[in-house]
Amino acid sequence: MLNGLARRCFSTAGPRPWLFIGLGNPGDKYKGTRHNVGFEMIDAFADSQGISMNTVHCKALFGQGFVGEVPFILAKPQTYMNLSGESTGPLAAYYKLPLNRVLVFHDDMGLPCGVLRLNDKGGHGSHNGLKSVIDQFRGNREFPRLRIGIGRPPGQMDPKAFLLQKFNRTAQERIDAALQEGVGVLKHLLSKGLSESARCFNGEQKYKHIRLQTMPT
Repeated sequence: MLNGLARRCFSTAGPRPWLFIGLGNPGDKYKGTRHNVGFEMIDAFADSQGISMNTVHCKALFGQGFVGEVPFILAKPQTYMNLSGESTGPLAAYYKLPLNRVLVFHDDMGLPCGVLRLNDKGGHGSHNGLKSVIDQFRGNREFPRLRIGIGRPPGQMDPKAFLLQKFNRTAQERIDAALQEGVGVLKHLLSKGLSESARCFNGEQKYKHIRLQTMPT
């Protein structure tokens, strides 16, 4: 597994790599569901960089590349959502990464559909995938996240059923646009760092939030 990228990752002369983890459930049954937008974000970024996600490492589908001189690692845990930490923890340990270089992509019902937020830390917000990751990090929550808004369930709909439901056409269009915005901010992060990227990006997303929060999906 120590190929050219891995050797450069460990080089003291080069930039420290980023580990991007997308949370979701494996299998065709879950493809396109709200709970799997973390996987979709990984796929969108991989496609933008011409990277194949066809290697398995630490219980995850795995890819790797560079933006400029900065190495990055892409992973989609295949453990199912509630055990995502069983892949995330070993990957971070394998590459000897501090938690501030582990960026987790996940769905968020607290944001309108298609709105993103880039945060440097946070809680789990009752998200079972995040709970599992935090548990693997021994309760440490100080790792960055890219939150992908999916909206709230309508009426009295069970949140679990909502998460496992596929997007309707309007919502999917918003998600597709958001994924491309996510690709852009990830490229910016790799070249300019987290703080600057989050400041600029979250300001833009704030206005999108205001515009979309009252619009039906």
